[in-house]
Amino acid sequence: MTSLMKTTFGEYIRLLRTEKELTLTQLAAKLNLDSANLSKIENGIRDFDEKRLPKLARIFKLNLKDLREEYITDQLGKKIYETNCTKQLLKVAEEKAEYRRTLNKNLQTEKAV
Repeated sequence: MTSLMKTTFGEYIRLLRTEKELTLTQLAAKLNLDSANLSKIENGIRDFDEKRLPKLARIFKLNLKDLREEYITDQLGKKIYETNCTKQLLKVAEEKAEYRRTLNKNLQTEKAV
């Protein structure tokens, strides 16, 4: 699956649902949600619960890793938008993420010794 990039995760769910010709009520039942909540998710009013990603992947026969990446990029994009994040701030955040990776590698190395 290639990232849709220009859609929110809720819009992506709606696209999947309509491609499979499922009604809001049918998909909501499969996800153990009520249709009002699913409607709010599809319309960007409410966030999709990450714990339901495996179920969503099974329903639409999607790769869970790819689906999770789509979800995470949407969450990151939302946070960037909400905080009016600058490119400089993103650069610093990326550097901090890299620093955490380095720390984690060092911890793994220490545990192995």
